[in-house]
Amino acid sequence: MKRTTPFANLFGRSPFKALKQHMRAVVEGAAEVPALFEALSAGDQGRVQAIKDSIFAHEAEADRLKNELRNHLPKSFFLPVDRRDLLEILNWQDSIADAAQDISGLLVERPMEIPGPLKEPIVTLAQRCVDVVELSAKIIEQLDELVEMGFKGKEASRVEEMLDRLNLLEDDTDELGLELTRTLFEHEDEIKPVSVIMWYQLIQWIGDLADNAEKVGDRLRLLIAN
Repeated sequence: MKRTTPFANLFGRSPFKALKQHMRAVVEGAAEVPALFEALSAGDQGRVQAIKDSIFAHEAEADRLKNELRNHLPKSFFLPVDRRDLLEILNWQDSIADAAQDISGLLVERPMEIPGPLKEPIVTLAQRCVDVVELSAKIIEQLDELVEMGFKGKEASRVEEMLDRLNLLEDDTDELGLELTRTLFEHEDEIKPVSVIMWYQLIQWIGDLADNAEKVGDRLRLLIAN
């Protein structure tokens, strides 16, 4: 009978197996952020709490996978990419899960009512940021093929096209975030000062979902360029 070790189980046939598993947990958590704001908009605090618990569970799973990868990646182990590059991508992926956790945690610790003018655009912004995260995850899924082709050829060109789309999508979230911030400040006299600060912070954190996903892509683009 063929024996497997925890290390072999972690990486399987590919050194990127754990990295992909981690990204899948990250996406599952981030994907719940739009529903979080929909529940808040509907005044369903129980649903907000349930979604927050789910996001925290996904973040904990992402942390577990991150720590396993870090703890079982010996410096001498042969990898087709530099160990530091792999760990840097892992860190940016993990920052996405952290941002989703921060957003959901704040909305539970300080229950808030979404100002009317923000209700629809904040869900739109959250969904667009999740679109960026999901696209970055699709790119991560291409890693094995990318490495097999030596980061060159048609596979590299296809990934570069996906990276270009990722940058355009992230630019779109920047515009949506700025527009939402302007709307917030236009109505600041109708909102409690502390709430204005909190909503400004939340808009920044929602944008961090896309920013960190773009950084994952930027690191991959450097790998292809080298």
